[in-house]
Amino acid sequence: MGAAGENRKTWHYLDPMRMTQTSKPAFSVKLAETQTELWAAQRLRYTVFVEELGGGGALVDHDSRLEQDRFDPFFDHLLLIDEVKQDVVGVYRLMRRDQAEAAGQFYSADEYDLSVLLRSDRNLLELGRSCLHREYRGGMAMFHLWSGLARYIKEHRIDVLFGVASFHGTEIAALTEALSLLHHRHLAPADLRVQAQAASFQPMDLLAMEQLDIRRAMLSVPALIKAYLRLGGFVGDGAFIDHDFNTTDVCLILDTARMNDRQARIYQGPAG
Repeated sequence: MGAAGENRKTWHYLDPMRMTQTSKPAFSVKLAETQTELWAAQRLRYTVFVEELGGGGALVDHDSRLEQDRFDPFFDHLLLIDEVKQDVVGVYRLMRRDQAEAAGQFYSADEYDLSVLLRSDRNLLELGRSCLHREYRGGMAMFHLWSGLARYIKEHRIDVLFGVASFHGTEIAALTEALSLLHHRHLAPADLRVQAQAASFQPMDLLAMEQLDIRRAMLSVPALIKAYLRLGGFVGDGAFIDHDFNTTDVCLILDTARMNDRQARIYQGPAG
């Protein structure tokens, strides 16, 4: 779950809406260190990706309610913990280039040709399995998780973040406007433009720009994707239909050098 002997840190945050009388931080963010912490992350992922979204997978453990795969041992697992309830309420999977080499590939290489990124000498970080418990969505929880992620990025001197993000469902007809909008307005520049694998390439330029109802299209884009677009993120060329997870995936790419100061402040969230 990370480099052996790596110094682990826990970051605490105060949320004025959820303070206790003892002023105990409402949230902490840390990397999973134990099997028990990994199970907690996988159990939250099961709640969100399997029970809520209808996903599956060969290694999903329905008896123990764990969403897991062969890549988990190679990722770092960033945990958002509700310090009052002592529950893991948010997770991120993080994989650096050296971890991908140990695993044999990045997770998203099954869906996207990552050659344009791999040929560069830039420090890469793959993000995945991002989720929050339903009770913590729409508040400050995601910003706390992002703040922990920002610290990880700084410590490892990451240049480029990428990973698949999902639309629920696999019916392309329902996603035509949203996918077209992403293609026309947010397609990655050539030096970042990963491409969906040829065998499963789903074009995203399904409608011309003048045919789009932009407001309606953007309303149908999931919140996490919109958040990365606001940060200056891009999408790769083509989508991938993931029948195991009942999703249509796009690849998001974020170049930290292209983020302006305002975007960086949004990304880092509250001061820790």
